[in-house]
Amino acid sequence: MYAIVYKSDGFPICRQVPGVTPDPVVTWNTEDAAKAFISSKGGDADFQPVQLTDDAMDKLAKALGFPVEAMTFEPYPG
Repeated sequence: MYAIVYKSDGFPICRQVPGVTPDPVVTWNTEDAAKAFISSKGGDADFQPVQLTDDAMDKLAKALGFPVEAMTFEPYPG
């Protein structure tokens, strides 16, 4: 699975869901699917896909300001 993050600070693309904190991180099944989404939105300069490894999840949690255990994920399209 892959998430898309801002290159500048590593903050992930999330879906806002009322009453859910932190917002669920949106995921893609493949790197190619994530790259295609970035390109379709003209975001190649600002965004990059990141494979969801243990290390990457720790970095996502830090960017979100929540413990990794609090993170939830939602597949695209959701």
